[in-house]
Amino acid sequence: MTAYLNGQFLPLEEARISPLDRGFLFADGAYEVIPVYRRRPFLLDSHLARLQRTLDGIALPNPHTAGEWNELLQRVIADSAFADQALYLQVTRGADGKRDHAFPSAVSPTVFICSTALVAPSAAQREFGVAARRAVDNRWLRCDLKTVALLANVLLRQQASDAGCAEAILLRDGLLTEGSSSNVFVVKDGVLATPLRDHRILAGITRDLVLELAAQQRMPCEVRDISDAELRSADELWLTSSTREVLPITSLDGQPVGTGRPGPVARQMYDWYRASREQATSSADV
Repeated sequence: MTAYLNGQFLPLEEARISPLDRGFLFADGAYEVIPVYRRRPFLLDSHLARLQRTLDGIALPNPHTAGEWNELLQRVIADSAFADQALYLQVTRGADGKRDHAFPSAVSPTVFICSTALVAPSAAQREFGVAARRAVDNRWLRCDLKTVALLANVLLRQQASDAGCAEAILLRDGLLTEGSSSNVFVVKDGVLATPLRDHRILAGITRDLVLELAAQQRMPCEVRDISDAELRSADELWLTSSTREVLPITSLDGQPVGTGRPGPVARQMYDWYRASREQATSSADV
């Protein structure tokens, strides 16, 4: 499997970075995960725009133009054994000659790209939904930046996994924020709602597409604060992310959500999502 690291395309198992790389020492970097279908990246421009927002947020100059990123990513996609892929790219501030919290003055960023097989939700998960549990959102206050500092997310997700759940649904000050690795939507009486886009959540690419599709199809939708009580009394709950797409939550803290099966609004949205994805990734020039 071919990876890209700092100007070189090489086998993934041969890729090496310095132990003084600031991504390794301080989690000082940004990343993106881009779904690829039929060797075509889905919503690539949106992912690169979010990467730019994160790099701006951590004061790290973007090492490549959008065109250069596209060329690098297309090479890794082409060299992969899989038609459907999860494309990973990461930019760190690079390696200095010493460990120091302050930014180094003259180092080159570390750029890494690799691709693995895209693992989509199973047929059973689509049919029956997944379980989730609530947890206190104890992460930092810049969750809008997609940085590699993910230990809090990892611990929250592991707590959910240990409880037999697919995701941890996070609450801060009694309000829904997001999942440990996803955005969350609530449906009540046919109205779709999701939390405000601010520093408390990551602006998910799939989240934004769902909101766009809801607007196009005139589905009632609200972007606002959502209380814990609303979360627990929802008719439907969904996870959204680039790899999970639109995935219903049918059990929360061991209690059924709505009827305990994926609801009609989720099924309709997934159909719209899939149609949008197919249109974007099925061009004749693939």
